[in-house]
Amino acid sequence: MIKRFKDFFNKYFKNLFGKKKEVKIGLYGPPNGGKTTLANRICEDWLGEQLGNVSSVAHETREVQIKEKVVIKSGNKQITFSLVDTPGIATKIDYEEFVKEGMKEKEAKNRAKEATKGVIDAIKWLDDMETVVVVLDATKDPYSQVNITIMGNLEARNIPVLVVANKVDLKKADLKKIESAFPKYDIVGISAKYGKNVDKFYEKLIEVAGK
Repeated sequence: MIKRFKDFFNKYFKNLFGKKKEVKIGLYGPPNGGKTTLANRICEDWLGEQLGNVSSVAHETREVQIKEKVVIKSGNKQITFSLVDTPGIATKIDYEEFVKEGMKEKEAKNRAKEATKGVIDAIKWLDDMETVVVVLDATKDPYSQVNITIMGNLEARNIPVLVVANKVDLKKADLKKIESAFPKYDIVGISAKYGKNVDKFYEKLIEVAGK
């Protein structure tokens, strides 16, 4: 009953005053799916600057990073938003994985600790999101990349979701596999690294964020 009243209240005031000028859009997904690469692509395209560092080692992004007042346009439509790049969501973070990448044990344990805190922070930030972009690696099994709890949380909150199948420039990329795994959601295949199909991504993002 309370939820129904809240939905009515929000819808009523959106219609009365129009939609908020600036929304929070969060990038979520597994480590190394390409969230920060996509965040940098967006910021470079529309602000002329990068947002964060990219690395082949998982959990390079261990803190939430925000860029405010990003304006993107597609055709005669545009949207202004705060872009929130979140740490990679993982159910288990083992420091030994970082040791395999060449880190010393102390550094690896510290990174694992920071990464775990980053995952917790990312989940907390879901409460503030008005649209979520789930960034997946199109060369990998979609079911092994997305925490079902996160997708369930998004659905329960009625948060509009756009699924991005990243790395479509690679031979192993399988867009159809991503589409069949998430039939309920809008999906767009891109290469954030090379900018392939990002125009379609911007068009879809404006459409989904406006729902």
